[in-house]
Formats: sequence, C-alpha cells, structure tokens
Amino acid sequence: MSKEKLAGYVYYPYRAISVLLLVVLFFPALNVARISGLINRSISLLTTGFSYGNLISNFGRAIKKGWVMESTLKLLNISSMIICLGIIACAVGACLSLGNRKCKFFGNILNIVGAIVSAGSMAGIWSAHTQIAATTKPSKIEPMFSGFFYVMLGMLLLMILIAACELYLVGKPAKTEKFEMETRFRLFLMFLPFILLAFVFSYLPLWGWRYAFFDYKAGDTLSMDNFVGFKWFQQLIRNRSTTRDILSVMKNTLAMSGLGIATSWVPMAFAIFLSEIKNDKFRRIVQTFTTIPNFISWVLVFAIAFCIFSTDGFISSLMMNLGVWTEGKNFLMDGSHIWIKMLLWGMWKGLGWSAIIYIAGIAGIDQQLYEAAIVDGAGRFQKMWHVTVPGLMPTFYVLLLMAVAGILSNGMDQYLVFENSSNTTQIMVLDLYVYKMGIVKGAIPLSTVVGMLKSVISVTLLYGANTISKVIRGETIV
Repeated sequence: MSKEKLAGYVYYPYRAISVLLLVVLFFPALNVARISGLINRSISLLTTGFSYGNLISNFGRAIKKGWVMESTLKLLNISSMIICLGIIACAVGACLSLGNRKCKFFGNILNIVGAIVSAGSMAGIWSAHTQIAATTKPSKIEPMFSGFFYVMLGMLLLMILIAACELYLVGKPAKTEKFEMETRFRLFLMFLPFILLAFVFSYLPLWGWRYAFFDYKAGDTLSMDNFVGFKWFQQLIRNRSTTRDILSVMKNTLAMSGLGIATSWVPMAFAIFLSEIKNDKFRRIVQTFTTIPNFISWVLVFAIAFCIFSTDGFISSLMMNLGVWTEGKNFLMDGSHIWIKMLLWGMWKGLGWSAIIYIAGIAGIDQQLYEAAIVDGAGRFQKMWHVTVPGLMPTFYVLLLMAVAGILSNGMDQYLVFENSSNTTQIMVLDLYVYKMGIVKGAIPLSTVVGMLKSVISVTLLYGANTISKVIRGETIV
C-alpha cells in the first residue's frame, strides 16, 4: 500500500479525534477542570477557560478565609484556556488536512503543536487539583476529580502520535508548492461554522431533554433516586388544570401563528410595490425606515408603545388637551383584540426585514420576461401580476412551509413585554408558558416535556407540509 493511500486511511481517526476534542469543550459533564464542588456544574471547559468570573463566582468566602488560594484558580483558568486554544489549533489542522500536500504538512505540524500544548496544560489542572485537595476545609470546598481527565489526556497523546505518523506519510512539500484545496472542500469549510453554530444552539440543548424523566428541582443532581420515567408526560393528560392551561395556550398560539401565516403574503406585496418605486433615493429611504425596526429589541418597542398608548402617553395627552377626553386612557391595559394588536406590532417590526428576500428574488427575475410582457401590451400592474408574482411564488412557498413548521414557535419576547394582568389569558403563547412554568414556577421537568412535544409536533408539521407540497406542486424543501 502506498504512503499516500495509507495517509488517507489514517486521516479518518485523525479528524474524528479532532471533532471529539472540539465537542468536549462544550459539554459541562465532560469538564475536566471541574475540580471542586464550588465550580458550577453547568459550565463547560470553554467557559472555565474564557470566563474567570464564572469560574470563581462561588469561591468568594473560600478565598477570603484562605481555604483556596486565588492563584490556584488563576492557574486552573489559564490552563483551561491554553487547552481550549490547543484543541482549536487541532481542529484547524484537521481542516487543513482536506487540502494539498502543503496544507496537510502544515496542518499536521499545527495539530502536533496544539495537542502537545493541550496535553502539557493538563498538568496545570492536575496541579490545581492537588492544591485544592490539600485544603483545610474539604467539606466546604468539596474537592473532586473527573475520570474523563485520563480519557482526554489519552486522546491528546493519540492525536500527537497520529499526527506524527501523518507527517511522515505525507512528507515535506516542495518549496514552490502553494496552498491549494478543492472547491468542494473550501465550500464545506465555509459552511462549517454555521454547522457548529447549529450544533451548539440547536442540537446541544437537546441534552436537556433528560430533565423530563426526573423529579428535578433547580440545584438538585440527576440520579436514579429521582428518576420517574414518564410521570410528567402522564401529568399533562391526568391533571385537568394543566390540560386546561395547555389547551388555552395552544388556542392562543395557533391563533396568532395562523394570523401570521394568513398575512405572510404582505412582505411579498410590500417588496413588489417597493420595487416599482422609480425614484431610487425615495425607495432607499422607505426600505431603510421599514427595515430599522427589526434591529430594535422588543423592550424598546414596548417603551415606544408605552410613550404613545399609556395613560400619560402622546394620544391621551393630545386628546385631553383638545378637550375630547376628561382623563387619559391606557390602551396597553386593554385585553380586547390582543391577537390583532400583536400581529400589527409584529408586522411593523418585521415587514421591511421580511421583504428583503423577496427584493432579492425580484432582482433575479429574467428581464426579458418584462420586455416580452410589454410587447404583448401589458401595463405595470399586469406585469406585476403575471411576471413578478409567479417569479416570487417558489420563494413564497418555501417560506410558507417553514412558517407552517414553526407554527408553535411564535417567540416569547414580544408577548413577555406586552403581557399584563388584563391580557395574560389571551396573550399566553406556548413559548411564554414554558418560560413561566420552568423559570418562574420552577416546574422544570413539566416545562421540558411541553418543549419536547412542541419540537416533535413542529418536525411532524414540517414533513407533513413538505409531503402536501410534493403532491400539489411536485416540489419539496426537505
């Protein structure tokens, strides 16, 4: 077997270990730097290395009393940071392995250096653990040591060995050789950060689903002692009060999402009419002023609403000054037509931003179609209806399918800031209900169950809508 072919096979474990080491950085359960019970069990190795404040948040009294030296925690923090940087260097080296000989050569060197630096920094964690274990108050500090430490050290040593073998098999590149990589691999590496972000923010949180099977309260530990199986799933059906609340919340959620889907054509219509404005300067001003609200937080939106619609707001002050009203009225405390109000606020905030994708779609329509329509005698509105709208329909259908899939996910921020005692029954949507149940009331297992069911239903709706689209239109998005 040739060296080049053998090197190709060896690169598989090489890349796999790099990915595993990178994943370890984000899992709190695999944090080898958690050498004391005072270190929050929910922080990962990455947080330990790059957030000194989170690391020492519970050590205030221990440092004051002299049970733990601050230098020990600084050593732990710096060691964790260097380990993280070394693992990131290994990941970069694994990415370079997709290139030509020169890329692979420098990737192997980077991998060896990163693994050696990380493995060497593990000694800092060991030293910090030794100092923590020597404390005079072990019951207060709760010294501990992760068994995964040896697994991680073994992975780093194995990475050094494999990278050294690859360095020999690949060989040294010619001085005239340039860094090159196939287009498909370059595109993959460009897409890789988005894959990682999706993993960290969309898939990694699924690890929290395990709370649905335990009788858990904030601060407790998960063990077989508080394992309850499907108890919380059954409570959704057996507890009449919970079932009644869920039905009311689902009604509000489906109603508001349904209104959103029913008006999902508005951004497309706005984009079409915006593109018909011939004055470029005026069109840019309109587009800018309709897009800016998207970048304003819902807290500021509510502040604006409060200044306009509260008892002492602009409208009440104006009407009292004109003598129409004898006292101010607080429109925000009125719970009537709350679904329509939330829809209008949402449209005001997101209309310009939602229209951007349609504006891009209009720019991609073949101009020859408009010229042919003019030859056939079509006017401006006929061109919009027979050329622009059909050209945007594929984009509209894709966004519609995504909206159907997310029908249970209409956000929480908007409803949280606008909620009050008068409208709480009508404004309580599923995301807000889960937040209040889990964070405010502390019913973490039950809120996790509701969140799980929401995810399952959303995926089911996505594939259902996709199947309907395939039957009706002959096109799918999944």
